[in-house]
Amino acid sequence: MTRESTPARVASTIPSGATAVVAPVTGTLVSIDVRIGDVVRRGQALAVLEVMKMEQVVEAQISGYVRVIAAAPGAVVEEGALLLCVEAADVTDVAMEEGRSSQAPTLRPDLAEVLARRAELFDEARPEAVEKRRARGQRTARENLEDLFEGADYLEYGGFALAAQRQRRSLEELRRISPADGILTAIGPVNRALVGEERSRCAVLAYDYTVMAGTQGYYNHLKTDRLLELAERQGLPIILFAEGGGGRPGDVDLPPSSGLTVPTFATYARLSGLVPRIGIVSGYCFAGNAALLGSSDVVIATRNANIGMGGPAMIEGGGLGSFRPEEIGPASTQAANGVIDVLVDDERAAVAAAKKYLSYFQGSLVLWTCADQRALRAAIPENRLRIYDVRRVIDLLADTDSVLELRPGYGIGMITALARIEGRPLGLLANNPAHLSGAIDAEGAEKAARFLKLCDAFELPILSLCDTPGFMVGPEIEKTAQVPRVSSLFVTGGNVSVPFLCVVLRKGYGLGAQAMAAGSFREPVFIVSWPTGEFGPMGLEGAVRLGFRRELEALEDPAERQALYEKLVAASYARGKAIHTAEALDIDAVIDPSETRQWIVGALSGAGASRGRRRRKRRVVDPW
Repeated sequence: MTRESTPARVASTIPSGATAVVAPVTGTLVSIDVRIGDVVRRGQALAVLEVMKMEQVVEAQISGYVRVIAAAPGAVVEEGALLLCVEAADVTDVAMEEGRSSQAPTLRPDLAEVLARRAELFDEARPEAVEKRRARGQRTARENLEDLFEGADYLEYGGFALAAQRQRRSLEELRRISPADGILTAIGPVNRALVGEERSRCAVLAYDYTVMAGTQGYYNHLKTDRLLELAERQGLPIILFAEGGGGRPGDVDLPPSSGLTVPTFATYARLSGLVPRIGIVSGYCFAGNAALLGSSDVVIATRNANIGMGGPAMIEGGGLGSFRPEEIGPASTQAANGVIDVLVDDERAAVAAAKKYLSYFQGSLVLWTCADQRALRAAIPENRLRIYDVRRVIDLLADTDSVLELRPGYGIGMITALARIEGRPLGLLANNPAHLSGAIDAEGAEKAARFLKLCDAFELPILSLCDTPGFMVGPEIEKTAQVPRVSSLFVTGGNVSVPFLCVVLRKGYGLGAQAMAAGSFREPVFIVSWPTGEFGPMGLEGAVRLGFRRELEALEDPAERQALYEKLVAASYARGKAIHTAEALDIDAVIDPSETRQWIVGALSGAGASRGRRRRKRRVVDPW
């Protein structure tokens, strides 16, 4: 039969009033799924053809009755060949349709298997594991994910992975004890209601402590690497729930290896400065898990956290003694030494802190409120020797509830915080006059320098609130390697490329004040002072004692000596007052404290947001 003769052959065999059903392609007829007289409905499968080892279903185009079957299974039919004929008719059977609609749809076996396996991954299928978490006052990994994504849909990668221990255990046992191989990896929205869909996408890795103590197994690492690669390609922030015991020695389904070629740690480190990386820990976090946590930009920890580069087994194996996990790196210690940036009560608060931290790197907000700025006028005591709470100044100045302080328990003479001004995120640096009168020590300087690198890496403007008598000095302070550590403020400040703004609240003396101004009073986009500001190459009292030592020692009467000293200090203060410093153009202006936000907003608008020259961009954010 030639292709040209097919229509004529087909037409000659079609009964009057019937419609031909022909082969759509050339192939082998596998089956005819109806018989003469059968009722068929539009869309129903009538026959199956095999073409190149694939099956193609032939469906009815109309409803009616089968009148002719013109081909038999096993035959090779050409495209257009007649298979059967259907006579059009109204075949609606109300009773049949009602009966069909009342029956619950059945799942095909392959889908049913997938859904059953997926159900095994959720907390409802693991009540004993959930109960253990409850007993410790902790949440499950999936509960943390649900909270982070606020119940929104997310994409989970590698959920069906199992521990690489098939040589040791049955598949049934592995599915029960190692769901997802102990880590959940997902991409979903964080802060979607706050910043919108496009800016909210985030990659999340959550070690599951209920699976082999959250250890890092073979497929666990592969899942981690897959998500980190996606985060790098798509520029996604990363949130890491790091609880776990480090490497897992029990995975045996792989060739003999040192295990030292795992790319996870290098890949995570390579993302430093490229995307924000947030580490969260509740409970125990040791070895490899701690290495990833410590490589993060920020560490958020609960008060029950223990963080260490080695857990009890590693310590005892090294002959260093036997310790309980609670004795290793408790949160109280790690907050005081700077390992923990944000210390919170529980996992709920940790997730809230992570969302708040991430929001600063997701852009500006349209809606905001702030305190009555006139309150700033009274924030600094009139008595120039009286300390004050600089955190209250920060809270008044920033948008309401927008401040997140980092490392408050470490380097306490320096405050580092993320905040917003009229919805715009920025980094905020401030001296703490309640500690060493605001003098800058080694810990405070390093803390500040690292914070400047973080802001510069992610294009956050920097606001410096200066109130310092200078760098801390003395024999004891030099034992802390003061010289290079405080000098890090100059090196870092002189190389940031983001807008740097400086407001002098009170004291602006010596090298310390220059460090708070990115190295020089000519570096910031603006440097302004409140009326309480005072300036000089060093603290007034010390300058008088040094500069007028001869005159003071010449007076034998202590009362006369003290009177001269106070007179000289008052004269120096008068010369160094903010208004006189502005007359010499050492600063740009003396402002009403209530106008501070106006200066900030004005400087960050349009062309004012540039420092005026291109700097080298440091992409890496130091862990320390």
